[in-house]
Amino acid sequence: MAEKTKLVDIRSLSLDQLKEKLTEMGEQAFRAKQIYEWIWQKSATDFDQMSNLSKSLRETLKAGFTINFVAVKASQISADRTIKSSFSLYDGNIIEGVLIPTPERMTACVSSQVGCSLTCKFCATGYMDRKRNLNADEIYDQVVLISKQAEEKYGLPLTNIVYMGMGEPLLNYSNMMKSVERITAADGLNMAAKRITVSTAGIAKMIKKLGDDEVRFNLALSLHAANDEKRNEIMPINEQNTLQSLAEALKYYYAKTKNPVTFEYIVFHNFNDELQDAKELARFCKHVPCKVNIIEYNPIALADFVNAEADKIEQFATYLRSQGIITNVRRSRGKDIDAACGQLAIKEKEATT
Repeated sequence: MAEKTKLVDIRSLSLDQLKEKLTEMGEQAFRAKQIYEWIWQKSATDFDQMSNLSKSLRETLKAGFTINFVAVKASQISADRTIKSSFSLYDGNIIEGVLIPTPERMTACVSSQVGCSLTCKFCATGYMDRKRNLNADEIYDQVVLISKQAEEKYGLPLTNIVYMGMGEPLLNYSNMMKSVERITAADGLNMAAKRITVSTAGIAKMIKKLGDDEVRFNLALSLHAANDEKRNEIMPINEQNTLQSLAEALKYYYAKTKNPVTFEYIVFHNFNDELQDAKELARFCKHVPCKVNIIEYNPIALADFVNAEADKIEQFATYLRSQGIITNVRRSRGKDIDAACGQLAIKEKEATT
């Protein structure tokens, strides 16, 4: 391991940086494009796979670089066909990702950090420590591996990607953005940006930065309460990123991108499930063109929250629709294997499977 850490992760280099390195090594610069194709388009994990390079060049690459690829450690398949995988990283850390199959789409849910620092009270990942940010290639690798599962298990290509796994994507901004660039690039996975959704707990200044960068992917905000007092209680991040500051950031983001926003809202029993809560949410929705996804709560052992009654959820959704707000009620997937929204956390038995 000590020896490997001295080597440069070749996927941390841009194409121009790679050309420069090869030139310094006395190699021809055009080889960089070939190598780039292998590591990003063909997802090579070993220099020996690069069959159109000479053996001597492959040996040279092995002497100076490494490919810190992600590997599937263990997978579980839910009764509803959802697949949750734990992934091993080059440094021994473990993350989780999920393949969510539905009749209309095959969605990869990927992580952006090892653990999380935001301590949302209803989320299992929030009870873990944040160990580090994921590199762009580690996010990309999750997509590659989950895409492979979709093809092998269900004979269907991946259609969508959601950054809704472990961690807060906007607190790993540069790596998140680079991963999207590689996933959408013609010399990468060539997926459409509109097929990607990045979900945030609400970091106002970084939402504005998304606007400045004029991103083409979709933005989802985990809202769960449109009332500062309630949101502070379940999402401590709201204390520094109030609803007012989020509203201003979202308006700025929309003005720059013209992308509608999705608000994710878990309806908790006896907490945010009354008509008054729905009215507060409807008012917040007036800030930007948006839709609301009402998400079923998935209980975790560390918290006492309970999903609202079905009729309460229906009344909530009916009120929002009466206000002209596009509202979807999302049913949980993979709950029986702790793969559902808010349940991702590395458990001892999974880490050693």
